[in-house]
Amino acid sequence: MTSTANAPASGGGNQAHPDHLGHVIFITAAAAMGGFLFGYDSSVINGAVEAIRDRFDVGSAVLAQVIAAALIGCAIGAATAGRLADRIGRIRCMQIAAILFTASAIGSALPFALWDLAMWRVIGGFGIGMASVIGPAYIAEVSPAAYRGRLASFQQAAIVIGIAVSQLVNWGILNLADGDQRGEIGGLEAWQWMLGVMVVPAVLYGLLSFAIPESPRFLVSVGRTEKAKEVLREVEGSGIDADARIREIDHSMRSEVKSTFKDLLGGRFGFLPIVWVGIGLSVFQQLVGINVIFYYSSSLWQSVGIDASSSFLYSFETSVVNIIGTVIAMIFVDRLGRKPLALIGSVGMALSLGTAAWAFSFKTGTGDDISLPHAQGITALVAANLFVLFFALSWGVVVWVLLGEMFPGRIRAAALGVAAAAQWIANWVITVTFPSLSDWNLSGAYMIYTFFALLSIPFILKWVPETKGKALEEMG
Repeated sequence: MTSTANAPASGGGNQAHPDHLGHVIFITAAAAMGGFLFGYDSSVINGAVEAIRDRFDVGSAVLAQVIAAALIGCAIGAATAGRLADRIGRIRCMQIAAILFTASAIGSALPFALWDLAMWRVIGGFGIGMASVIGPAYIAEVSPAAYRGRLASFQQAAIVIGIAVSQLVNWGILNLADGDQRGEIGGLEAWQWMLGVMVVPAVLYGLLSFAIPESPRFLVSVGRTEKAKEVLREVEGSGIDADARIREIDHSMRSEVKSTFKDLLGGRFGFLPIVWVGIGLSVFQQLVGINVIFYYSSSLWQSVGIDASSSFLYSFETSVVNIIGTVIAMIFVDRLGRKPLALIGSVGMALSLGTAAWAFSFKTGTGDDISLPHAQGITALVAANLFVLFFALSWGVVVWVLLGEMFPGRIRAAALGVAAAAQWIANWVITVTFPSLSDWNLSGAYMIYTFFALLSIPFILKWVPETKGKALEEMG
């Protein structure tokens, strides 16, 4: 998908009239439903991990492959969404993603075999990958410049809210099943309801996509300029010079250079140095183990002796901490700068992960009869929440901001694609290895994540550029 980052400024024409702002917020929120589903689908599996293990009688390694299957679809969906959106439009892509989410929810809830469940997870991953690309791009293209930064934050906010809601829904379903993940409710087991309930926001996302306009940028690209003018007046106010805005969009699109993978090559180590920095940011963001919390937290707390119902409540509480941290990051990312915030996060994550590793080293028992001493159990819970808080207020937001800003314009699109691919791969590695690592040594697993958090500190200090206050054109 072509970028809007270097579009020329349009003077006062981009100042949305107050009576249009409510409508623009509605459009943005509707598009951000893709982010909500991104977060929801990524996290909802958390509630079903132990039930799937029991239902299909599989070991940790096979279970991890099923949990991580969605990430394969994510990578493919993200890689193809931009080009597809340029061909058929942003709205059509949203509708395809909604269909994929809906099919995945129904199929995952009614699997007849483990491979069948994995297949539906991959299909849901396609939807996640598409939503992760289409939502931010569409929001950027319909938002008036005066509000673009704040409206762009809707996507990240929707993701963390989706994570939290999935945990709350899982907890409610578990209570209806008397705390048993395999307890029956209306002929289906509780874990099947957990995966199936996503059909509700998926259908809502699809319906909302019919209520919002196509991107003016896409409309111009296919020659529908009158419709593009109509949408511009709808989102920026009737007083704008629509003809001038159309000329700006057309000029921007004609002057853009579509970067390719070949443009990223150079230097002694294959890629240009700045591309390696982007890959490093993406990989470190995952190797600290954040998705262990969101994919496996219920299973994790149960593994140290906390009952299923309470573990779900703790998982929801962790999601609320994630939201709080994200809001803090949104407030301070432009005030403190990207590097200071990332450094604060790295130090905080290293300390909290190290503390969790220490607490988990006191785990006693085997199989289903496992527990932590009370003091260490409380310490582990507090440390896990502090880890999520420090991640959310730093790397969770800062990495995306840096990746959007630090690459020179001539390679931005291609470099972002490589960095995003590296992130999905690192996410997959962490997701598939955690069950086996935790079976081997839970404390040892957290020591590995602590090591990567520590390693990220010199990486930030030496190689990561500060982009605060710089125009995109200054990134050379």
